[in-house]
Amino acid sequence: MSDLNVPPQCHLCTTTNCYRKNASFPSICITAAGIVELDSVRERYRTDVEANRVLRVAAQTEARAYGKMTRVEETIEFAREMGYRKIGIASCVGLAREANLFGRMLSRNGFDVCGVICKVGAIDKTELGIPEEHKLKPGCFEAACNPLLQAELLNREKTDFNVMIGLCVGHDSLFIKHSNAPVTVLIAKDRVLVHNPAAALYASGFYYQHLMQVEPNKISPEPLDC
Repeated sequence: MSDLNVPPQCHLCTTTNCYRKNASFPSICITAAGIVELDSVRERYRTDVEANRVLRVAAQTEARAYGKMTRVEETIEFAREMGYRKIGIASCVGLAREANLFGRMLSRNGFDVCGVICKVGAIDKTELGIPEEHKLKPGCFEAACNPLLQAELLNREKTDFNVMIGLCVGHDSLFIKHSNAPVTVLIAKDRVLVHNPAAALYASGFYYQHLMQVEPNKISPEPLDC
């Protein structure tokens, strides 16, 4: 913890002076207050071989790609520079075509590719405790998303690096938590905004201004029963 007796609140900062130190630190700044973990983190970057290499290669990729390469190109460049050979793709069934295209690109660039779609195993939602009314089409067979099995199958293949394409919110969390290999996101699914979730932030002053309004009945929803 820092010397500030408050949680980190970098999302409220308007100066980002920690980046280039060309402005002033705000009163809420945890960097200015002193972060006691800083020295131990520096040491971890020196002693953790994987963390050090990922940090350096990511910076190298950023320097080459910034404003020049797409996310797809950056992902391929990063994987190549890291020396990864086997790439796993964990994809949403709704983005099967995108997964196919990206997999073909990886193969053409010399990588071994393993892909696992979210509906793998074809387990009906009701078998996992999801009520019928929570299906998109109640009364029909509807497979549950299966991020745990996606992670297990890619772990079994000993992939070097896993790429998520469109996994649902929550399902992506489970996949990341249980993946043995490092994970990156190629596509964050947003069907309404054509997989560009940042658009809701940019349009928060008009189309999505309701997201900035306080709705007391939505602040603390009751947790689901276990």
